[in-house]
Formats: sequence, C-alpha cells, structure tokens
Amino acid sequence: MVRLWIVLGVAAAVFYIYSVADCALFDRSRVRGLPKPVWLLIIILFPVIGGILWFLIGRGRRRAESGRRIVAPDDDPEFLGKLRLDHDQEERIRQLEKELAELDDNGPDDQTGRRDA
Repeated sequence: MVRLWIVLGVAAAVFYIYSVADCALFDRSRVRGLPKPVWLLIIILFPVIGGILWFLIGRGRRRAESGRRIVAPDDDPEFLGKLRLDHDQEERIRQLEKELAELDDNGPDDQTGRRDA
C-alpha cells in the first residue's frame, strides 16, 4: 500500500510540474476561459485539480490558419509563383551575360579605341 502512495505522489508531483510549466510557457493568445496568471494561480493553489482544469478548459487548441493544409511545396501557389519569378530572373541574367560577352568580343581591346591585330 505504501508503494502505491509513493507512486501516486510521484505521479502527482510530475503532473503538477508539467502543468505549471505548460501553463507558463503556453501562448497567451490561445488561453481560454481565464487570463493566464489566474490559471497559474489555480494550478499552484490546487495542484492536481488545477492541472486537470487547465488541460480540460484553459489550454486552447491550435487554430487552423486558413482551413486548408498545404502538404507539399508544389501544392502552394505562392511557392510556385516564386519559382516562376526566379526562373524569369535567371533567364534575364543569362541574356544580359550573353549580351555583355558579345560586346566584349566586338569591342576594342584597349582604352584608346584602337585594335591591335
């Protein structure tokens, strides 16, 4: 019987520490019911019951951002648009480099404008 009380005491202490840490580090905008400091006070004054109430009532769930979940980058229209823009920019850079190379090939070799043959 003593072992059972020891195990329950350790479990209650671990649950108490976990619930206090979770409440303290939880995002303030997702807390439900009461303000975060009040939840901390409840958990500290009533360790087990306060922790249970925190997890059942106070701890809000993660909100869905847009209601739609993008699983891969190729499903994201914003990402695909960025890729298209990157491709267009790279093509423009290649074209400019080609034009510069042609100008270097056709232009004078020295600063005076004379070509040495």
